[in-house]
Amino acid sequence: MLKRLAIAIAVISAMSMASTAMAAEGPVLLKVPIAFATKLPGLGSTVKWIGDRIGTLSDGSVKMKVYEPNKLVAPFEILDAVSKGSVNAGYTTAGYWFGKMKASALFAAVPFGPEAPEYLAWMWYGNGMKLYQEMYDENGYNVKVHLCGVIAPETSGWFKEPITNAGQLKGMKMRFFGLGGQVMQSLGVTTSLLPGGEIFPALEKGAIDATEFSMPAIDSLLGFHKLVKYNYFPGWHQQATTFELMINKDVWNGMSEHQQMVVDMACRAAVADSLAYTEAIQFTQMKENLETNGVKQMYWSEEMLTVFREAWETIVEENRASDPGFKKVWDDLAAFRAGYDLWESHAFLPRAKR
Repeated sequence: MLKRLAIAIAVISAMSMASTAMAAEGPVLLKVPIAFATKLPGLGSTVKWIGDRIGTLSDGSVKMKVYEPNKLVAPFEILDAVSKGSVNAGYTTAGYWFGKMKASALFAAVPFGPEAPEYLAWMWYGNGMKLYQEMYDENGYNVKVHLCGVIAPETSGWFKEPITNAGQLKGMKMRFFGLGGQVMQSLGVTTSLLPGGEIFPALEKGAIDATEFSMPAIDSLLGFHKLVKYNYFPGWHQQATTFELMINKDVWNGMSEHQQMVVDMACRAAVADSLAYTEAIQFTQMKENLETNGVKQMYWSEEMLTVFREAWETIVEENRASDPGFKKVWDDLAAFRAGYDLWESHAFLPRAKR
């Protein structure tokens, strides 16, 4: 009896000490400028989803205040601002840092690359996250990076007319993201990387002729269908797109183990939620586009997909030859994908042909 009482007292004491330790944690307020408006499903809504829950998950020791694009920091300045400590956190996509680090694009979206399950497998259980953090460290950025959202394939462009051959692309001005933009440039397209809110005005004024941005339910909110009617699939350039929560490393190192774990678990939950949510809302928007918005949903011919793929393979070799950081990440991803192919080729049913 006395032994049981002693054990009970020890358990209660340990729980009390743990509770006291959590209560003694210095509260952390993450002020998070974001690259995408919170009204955009999966792009900006995910960080709001985290912010609405992280206080409860942490018993109030971690809170998050989200700032819409340009309210605190411009989207393309978030990395520098977090690294310098101007803000203590930021939510964006690594593909925006291609001009600073070519390898960054491989942590955002890969043309003809892995779909979300394979991408997450490499990120979390291959060398992806290790290489991701190393990239920032080796380039002098004082940030701790978390994979904190993912969406499935995007559409690969909104055009004014059908595209039946690569020659039609030459001379075109188009908003295009990431490594896919390099592919389009190699085909004679002049590309620009505009933030989401600037795309419609650029189309309307004729500053660009065509655009890609995201998934149908997201693109519809930006009104592209009002100006350009030919929406092309599949999203060869972005079969999966990931998003990052960056925290200033000094702030991160000052957080308790409990607080760090809350952030990590919140991001992992956000990855699952963002993928499921954005998958669930596309087909209703596609139906509306067809029946109400006058959109022509097009599918690239095998000939055009071959043109894009061959151009991409050339771009890969050029980047590998010119940038050691890109080569290191690409080679690791390619090796993982080669191994994964054994599983993928046996485990999944073949997709029905169109």
